[in-house]
Amino acid sequence: MTRNIDNIERILRIVIGAALVLGFFVSSGSYSWLYLLGLIPLVTGLIGWCPPYALLGINTCKTK
Repeated sequence: MTRNIDNIERILRIVIGAALVLGFFVSSGSYSWLYLLGLIPLVTGLIGWCPPYALLGINTCKTK
């Protein structure tokens, strides 16, 4: 897997994903499980690779 996410985008994904996962633990509503969708940007930000980007040929990473 070659990195296809730039550092700034990685940081944004990690922050947004972590905030959503934290919202899961804080909220008590009936749709609180939707906050677990924050795992997707969190994991892709941590590993630096996004499967949909790979399928579509998108690469925001500036380093080769």
